[in-house]
Amino acid sequence: MSVIQKTIRLEGIKKSEEVNALFDSGATYSCIHPELAEALEGAQALPKPMEFRTAEQGGKLSATHYVRLNFYIDGLRFSDEFMVIPGLSEPALIGAATLQKWRMKLDFENDRVIVDPKVTKLYLI
Repeated sequence: MSVIQKTIRLEGIKKSEEVNALFDSGATYSCIHPELAEALEGAQALPKPMEFRTAEQGGKLSATHYVRLNFYIDGLRFSDEFMVIPGLSEPALIGAATLQKWRMKLDFENDRVIVDPKVTKLYLI
């Protein structure tokens, strides 16, 4: 598991904000700090809580809410669902599901996130 830190802009209905996000290939889902989620959009309740294991032995975190947000990397717009995690150490974390969905690649040698602008084109066929 490796991480890259990058400034992104998160955008919700209420406002948008630039934050330093972790791009974490070891995290299953994208996550966001509760106060930031509320400031941007307002979180929605999950049908059932989701429990996540952490790197700490026996460590667990629980999410009871989520938020759907747009986010921008290098001026390109993406969107996804973020689990609201109390006690999250960073404002936001981009996890494997989002990385795969948008075909993002993490270049750990050069500490950068590689995005293909073609994947941001939306089609209705």
